[in-house]
Amino acid sequence: MLGIPRRYAHFVFGIIQSGLTSLIAAGIASFPAGSPMLFVRHWMVSWLIAWAAMLPVVLLAAPAIRAFALRLTREEREPSAGRQA
Repeated sequence: MLGIPRRYAHFVFGIIQSGLTSLIAAGIASFPAGSPMLFVRHWMVSWLIAWAAMLPVVLLAAPAIRAFALRLTREEREPSAGRQA
């Protein structure tokens, strides 16, 4: 592997997640293209633009979204040892 320090895992996750999401969205948006070559060209250009736009959004929004998700959810409790299931 690349050996990137674990403290940068948030950024690595954001890069991968935004790249994959924008790749899929750009492909869907490019699908009506006429020929296969036009489709691939349009898809790749659209993907690069979408990724460049989404990467900072994902990296900046992810901590806030995670904190919000944690506030909306709760820890699951272990059944106590004295209680029968």
